Amino acid sequence: MALPNPIELIKMQNEAKKMQNKMRERKVKGESKNGMITIYMNGAQEFEDVHIDEEYLDPDMMDQIRKGFKEAFKDYQKKLQKEMVQDIDLDQIKSMFGK
Repeated sequence: MALPNPIELIKMQNEAKKMQNKMRERKVKGESKNGMITIYMNGAQEFEDVHIDEEYLDPDMMDQIRKGFKEAFKDYQKKLQKEMVQDIDLDQIKSMFGK
């Protein structure tokens, strides 16, 4: 397979940057199973914010807080994957690779 010429490479880099910026604009929320912890991240998997129910702010609740964060992150990942599958534009991907 031949290497892309510099102009094609620049176009591919620009498309990749556009896609990454678009992913940063997407906001996804993940929640623990009991709803006590909510994390907010963007589609580029960058952390944005967290909400912890006041009930959990007791030092004796640290194990529950850790468990809640893990659950919220898994929930975020599932939601992000669903959204990404819905947004896949196969024609755009093909055009990036000159197909």
